[in-house]
Amino acid sequence: MESEGKIVFTEEQEALVVKSWSVMKKNSAELGLKLFLKIFEIAPTTKKMFSFLRDSPIPAEQNPKLKPHAMSVFVMCCESATQLRKTGKVTVRETTLKRLGANHSKYGVVDEHFEVAKYALLETIKEAVPEMWSPEMKTAWGQAYDQLVAAIKAEMNPSD
Repeated sequence: MESEGKIVFTEEQEALVVKSWSVMKKNSAELGLKLFLKIFEIAPTTKKMFSFLRDSPIPAEQNPKLKPHAMSVFVMCCESATQLRKTGKVTVRETTLKRLGANHSKYGVVDEHFEVAKYALLETIKEAVPEMWSPEMKTAWGQAYDQLVAAIKAEMNPSD
């Protein structure tokens, strides 16, 4: 939800996101890898979007470049979610957003890819904190992800 350009992220939503992220943070490398393996399972063709996976004979889960990339994506998603209420906007550096927008555009990322990633992210979080998971937590994380994607999409087509 937005109100006069500021994102409305309730105190309750923030608490759910912050609490679950504090539990997941220590496992962010493994959880990031799980996230990407879920994405590849749901949409196998997405593997071809990654130059380091495209022609690699190594299985994705053993590729030494995937885990650091996956961890950085997972951490960025989670950290931006925890800042949403405080700042009223996605707090990823503008240069990072521009690079993300350019890269996602260059590699042909479309809405369906973002939807697959959202589903995979929510499933990864649900599996990471099953005792905390609730419909409210799902909504909070989903909303935070949607805001991050909106910021990336804005940089994918900056002339629109």
